[in-house]
Amino acid sequence: MTRNAVQLITYADRLAGDLPGLARLLATSPWSDAFGGVHVLPFFTPYDGADAGFDPVDHTQVDPRLGSWEDVASLADHGDVMVDIIVNHVSSDSEAYRDWCARGDESDAAGMFLTMSSVFPEGATEEELTRIYRPRPGLPFSPQIVAGERRLVWTTFTSQQIDIDLSHPRAQAYLDAILDAVSSAGASMVRLDAVGYAVKTPGTTCFMTPHTFDFIAEFTERARGRGVEVLVEVHSYYRRQVEIGAAVDRVYDFALPPLILHALATGDGDPLSHWLDVRPANAVTVLDTHDGIGVIDVGADQTAPDSPGLLPPADLDALVERIHASSGGSSLLATGAAASNLDLYQVNCTFYDAMGADDRAYLAARAIQFFTPGIPQVYYVGALAGRNDTDLLKRTGVGRDINRHHYSEAEIAEEVARPVVDALMRLCAFRSRFEVFDGDFAHSLAGGVLTLQWTSGEDDAVLEVDLASRRTRLAWTSAGVRGETTDLLTDPPSLT
Repeated sequence: MTRNAVQLITYADRLAGDLPGLARLLATSPWSDAFGGVHVLPFFTPYDGADAGFDPVDHTQVDPRLGSWEDVASLADHGDVMVDIIVNHVSSDSEAYRDWCARGDESDAAGMFLTMSSVFPEGATEEELTRIYRPRPGLPFSPQIVAGERRLVWTTFTSQQIDIDLSHPRAQAYLDAILDAVSSAGASMVRLDAVGYAVKTPGTTCFMTPHTFDFIAEFTERARGRGVEVLVEVHSYYRRQVEIGAAVDRVYDFALPPLILHALATGDGDPLSHWLDVRPANAVTVLDTHDGIGVIDVGADQTAPDSPGLLPPADLDALVERIHASSGGSSLLATGAAASNLDLYQVNCTFYDAMGADDRAYLAARAIQFFTPGIPQVYYVGALAGRNDTDLLKRTGVGRDINRHHYSEAEIAEEVARPVVDALMRLCAFRSRFEVFDGDFAHSLAGGVLTLQWTSGEDDAVLEVDLASRRTRLAWTSAGVRGETTDLLTDPPSLT
C-alpha cells in the first residue's frame, strides 16, 4: 500500500454504527482493497451535539456510545488514521466553560475563553469590527452571563461553540492533552479544524494572519514530536492556500471540486489546468466532505475583492446554478439562507448529485481527483455515490445534513452492488495499490482533452479526459504488463 493511498472520510455512526463496526467494515472487501486509511470525523463526547461532534465537551474522551481509544487504535491495523483536533473552540457545556460562567475570575479557567473585551481591551471601532472576516452572517459574539454579569463571548460559529485563547496556559495544556490522546491511539495525522479563525488579533481580519501561521508552526512542531502530521483545514482565496501549503505538512485542495465541476460542465479546462500549475503538491484532495462544496476557494479574495479568483463571478454563479439544476433543485433547499444554513460560501449537495447522477461523468471526476498529486480522500456518501437526503434535511432543518445520510448494513450491501459504486471502489484500489503514484507527475491540456500522467521507472499511468464529452481513456504499464480502458464504468482498471 502506498503512503498516499486513498483515504475514506466518515462518521463512525453514520456508516458503520460505531468505531468497532467501522473497523470491521474496513477489514472487508471492497473497502479493504479500496482504502489505505480513514479520516474519522469527531467521535468525542458528545458526537451528536450542536454541530455533529465539532463542539466537544471533552476532546480527550471518546464518546462511549461509539467506543473507546482502543477502538480508534484498532483502525490503525487497516492503514493511516486521521482524527480532528478542534483548536478554535469548545462546547458551552464543557466543564471549564461552565466553571468560568459560574465563578468568573475565581475560576481556574478565567482567561481561557475569549470575549470582545479580552480581544479589544480599549474597545473596538465599527471599522475594526466590520474588518473581522466571517464565515457566517453577523458579528462573532454571543451574550452570556458570567459570574452574574452580561458578557460578549467570542463565538465564531454558533453560540454553543466558545472560542478559546490559544495562548492561555490551560488552553495549551488542553491541546497537548488532545495530542497525547490521539498519538497514543496510533493516529498518524490530525486535521486542524477551522484553524484559520483560531487566533484573534485586534486591527486585523482575525483570519489567517501572521499570528495564525505562527500558531500553526508551533502546533505542528508539537505534533511532529509525537510522530503526527498536521492537515490544515482552511477555506480561503487560492493564493492564500498556496502560501499555507508552503508552511504546513498538508493542506486541503478545496479548489479542485468546483474546478472539476466547471471543466466537465463547460469543456473549459483552462482554470483547472492553471490550478494544476500552481497548487501545492502536499495537498489532501477531495471532491466531497462532511461540509458543502466550497465556492469561496475559487472566487475573488474576500478580504481584497480586487484580487481575482480562479473563476470569474459569472462563471461562479453559473456553477452554483448548475449544481442546483443537476440535483433537481434539492441542493437549493439546503444552501445559502435555506434550512437554517449559515455557511453561505458552500453549496450543500452530494457530489454525485452535483454531477447530475451521471455515472460516467462522476467516475471521470473521481479519476481526475485520483490523478491529481496529493493524498486523495473520498467521503463516505461519495464512496457509495449517494443522493441528496432530503428526508433527513426535512427532519433536522440543517442544510449540511442533505449530505450526511445514515446508512444501515442492508443499505450498504445494496449500494456496493451498484455498478457505479463497484467501479469507484476498483478505481480507488487502482490508485491505492499502484506505486506509480509515488513517482513523477505531468499534465497538459490540448484540444479540450486534459491529460494527467504519472511515471516511475518503467511504470506509468496516463488519464485522458475529453472535458466536453466527458469520455475518458486510462492506460497504464505495471511490471511490464500493459492495460487500457475507455469505459471506467463497465471496464474499471485493475493491476491483476
